[in-house]
Amino acid sequence: MKKILPLFLLLFAFAACRKDSFITSGDARVTITTDSLKYDTVFTRVGSVTKSFKIINDNDRKLRLNSVKLMGGTTSAFKMNVDGTSAPEVNNIEINANDSIYVFVQVNVDPAAGSLPFIISDSIQIDYNGNTRKVQLQAWGQNAHFLRGHEVTSDETWNNDLPYVILDYLYVAENVKLKMNKGCRVYMHANAPIIIDGTLEAIGDKDTVDRIKFQGDRLDPPYRDYPASWPGIYFRETSRDNIVQYAFIRHAYQAIVVQGVSLSAQPKLRLYESVIDNAYDIGLAGSGSSIEARNCLLSNCGRNVVLTAGGTYRFTHCTVVSISNNYVPHKEPVLSITNNTQTGAAALDASFTNCIFWGEGGLVENEVLINRNAAAAFTVNFDHGLWKLAAPLQGVTATSMLTTQDPGFETINSQERYYDFRLKAGAPGLEAGRATSANIDLDGKTRPVGLPDLGCFERR
Repeated sequence: MKKILPLFLLLFAFAACRKDSFITSGDARVTITTDSLKYDTVFTRVGSVTKSFKIINDNDRKLRLNSVKLMGGTTSAFKMNVDGTSAPEVNNIEINANDSIYVFVQVNVDPAAGSLPFIISDSIQIDYNGNTRKVQLQAWGQNAHFLRGHEVTSDETWNNDLPYVILDYLYVAENVKLKMNKGCRVYMHANAPIIIDGTLEAIGDKDTVDRIKFQGDRLDPPYRDYPASWPGIYFRETSRDNIVQYAFIRHAYQAIVVQGVSLSAQPKLRLYESVIDNAYDIGLAGSGSSIEARNCLLSNCGRNVVLTAGGTYRFTHCTVVSISNNYVPHKEPVLSITNNTQTGAAALDASFTNCIFWGEGGLVENEVLINRNAAAAFTVNFDHGLWKLAAPLQGVTATSMLTTQDPGFETINSQERYYDFRLKAGAPGLEAGRATSANIDLDGKTRPVGLPDLGCFERR
């Protein structure tokens, strides 16, 4: 008995000593109860919201956290309290065996502050035993309609009282219409596409303030000018009777993609008096579909217009132009057309009237690329226009086309990212078009009776 008691005391002392010692292994079991804190409260006035998470030591020995750090530091909109200590960084935090600590995070927002981004982001970095873990922080900034993974399952109408900020995605279901009235501003988060299985009716007006705007939600420089800031707008197979007029679609990855044949007498997409600019991959894509575009400017995209897998396309008074710049170098023709499909060929019927196809600063000699598969009907007509070509195109009809003559745009300044694609005095495209039913231009101004100018702008 006398021998057993000291052994018991020795084991007890060892266990107590072990519990008071620190685990230093990189394999230490640590649970952080969330990987993100999202403050979905819409602030209608200056507001403060606090949320929390726990850091749990799941080990039978103490754990020392080297640091818990708010990465935005003292300038962050977020404030942090770690186990009772308020600071942007707290070091050498001890957590007892099988115990935990709380981290409280507060955000203060003035939604009327126009200098704030729509989404305020930061992160908390937790370092221990050579490991680094992060908790992402996200809160609303300016006051807006914030929609996360929004699904339109019955007809909706959006007005221009506040901007709309979309996170995750915006989806319009089949046989349902989303109507956007003039002046609507839609800002998409980086991973948020617009997916249309039903109908989108987005009709603005000619004044800049009344145009409908689609772009990424980062408005702070330099991010506000980055291409691929958001995925784009996708009109899928069941979508029908879409119309977009007096709109700006900027800085997407693929600005507009139209898929599948029209399910009505109207084209699947009518795109009127609109600007698509600075898309990283494609500005406007049609795949076996139907598009009617009028008075549109498609500028500075990786590939401005791509028409594949057949379909029916009508472009009137459009300016399709790319100037190489630091964001999107000009490497591909501004217009590519093919009737090839994955399994063969499909009929294609496309016409381009009073249009300009031009590029500068890259290595592209032919700004129009035609790839014809003779296994299906292929009709492509260019009627009165201007294009940059080093060699004649085969398999198309071209009437009164000006070839490789500088269009004479008003201003091209890639360094300052300022472009004015109106035609200046003496430009070859002035009064070089033919009369059509398009009696206005991109600015909404009346085109004169008689011969119109080429492209989307009419010179006054």
